[in-house]
Amino acid sequence: MTKNNKPWYWIPVLNFASGFPYAIIIAVSVIMYKNLGISNEDIGVYTSLLYLPWVIKPLWSPFIDLYSTKRKWFIAMQFLISIAFTIVGFTIPMNHFFNISLAFFWMAAFASASNDVASDGFYMIALEKDEQSFFLGIRSTFYRLSMLTGNGLIVIIGGYLEQEYGDKQKAWSYTMIIVGVIMAVLAVYNFFATPKTEIATKTTVETATSDKSFFVVFASFFRKKQIGIVLTFILLFRLGESQLLKMLTPFLIDDVAVGGLGLTTQDVGIIYGTFGVLALTIGGILGGMAISKDGLGKWMLPMILTMHLPIIGFILLAHFHPASIVYVYATVIAEQFGYGFGFAAFMMYLIYVADGESKTSHYALATGFMALGMMLPGMLSGFIQEYLGYGNFFIWVFLATIPGLILSRFLIFPKDFGKKID
Repeated sequence: MTKNNKPWYWIPVLNFASGFPYAIIIAVSVIMYKNLGISNEDIGVYTSLLYLPWVIKPLWSPFIDLYSTKRKWFIAMQFLISIAFTIVGFTIPMNHFFNISLAFFWMAAFASASNDVASDGFYMIALEKDEQSFFLGIRSTFYRLSMLTGNGLIVIIGGYLEQEYGDKQKAWSYTMIIVGVIMAVLAVYNFFATPKTEIATKTTVETATSDKSFFVVFASFFRKKQIGIVLTFILLFRLGESQLLKMLTPFLIDDVAVGGLGLTTQDVGIIYGTFGVLALTIGGILGGMAISKDGLGKWMLPMILTMHLPIIGFILLAHFHPASIVYVYATVIAEQFGYGFGFAAFMMYLIYVADGESKTSHYALATGFMALGMMLPGMLSGFIQEYLGYGNFFIWVFLATIPGLILSRFLIFPKDFGKKID
């Protein structure tokens, strides 16, 4: 593949198209179901199960490695996601909408996980190592921006339509149709903007069962150095975040009488879609630049701390319930900046873990374990929150970040990994 492919033209939108459906499936679905009357326990269990395609995506990632091109895969999957979201919009006014909409969210989730595998592989093939570290901040930022577009703009639209129509089912039906249209526009852009320099892989049975067979690809991953500690770290790194993500929106929306902050849907969308976007953008860009300048070794610990310490802000909000919304903005700004800055280190480490032959499949395996570490705690988060209450729940979430922090100190990797070569 030719490396001179104008990455600024396609990296931002391609990663936006990876993060946007993830945001809708994993985060916006929580807000939508909360507003449509689904309980915290059911939200925690069933929306966390939507992580499953990201957990098991390594089972089919070799097909993406071995058949056709990464570009054809992610374009096809993005169009399929668009169709699934549009159908979700039409199912919301129906009887048993919860079960029906979940089925199409599952379709979108499998397509989105496949889109991620193809997009990640394309990124690692198309760019040199120093370019990968440089664009990591841009890539992470636009991925997170797409999630904040879901948590921000899409939620604002949903909240506005709730007020406009006085009918939450109708409002979210229209909102999801809009989401489907946005996804279609992203797919069309990527069809024209991404470079067509990738060489198609042969699809014969002989090729698929040769040196890069499925078993060889999987086995080589589990022979990597420190694989036991590596997988434990990947599974536990997001133990706190996985629970925070599921219960943060219910906390913001629930009435003060039950421990929430009593914000409106539009309030939540505006908070995340304005100052949150700016904080995340700055944090993500600075994170990528820092690793590119000094290497991962110098920044691993500071970035992990920056990512997790802002949870203390939610502990304070839950215990003191300040009257001014300014404190909510300040907490979200700190959390989003910390996430943008800190998550760059984790993503760069996953690139290191996947480095070598079959990097697309190995990266899919690494992110699959990451998704498992998000799914299982997320499924329990609603029950834990109901048992502990919001105040004690956020204390628990903060304590859950400690195991990953400790394990990070035992990881062995080149300290200058990701550093730009002068």
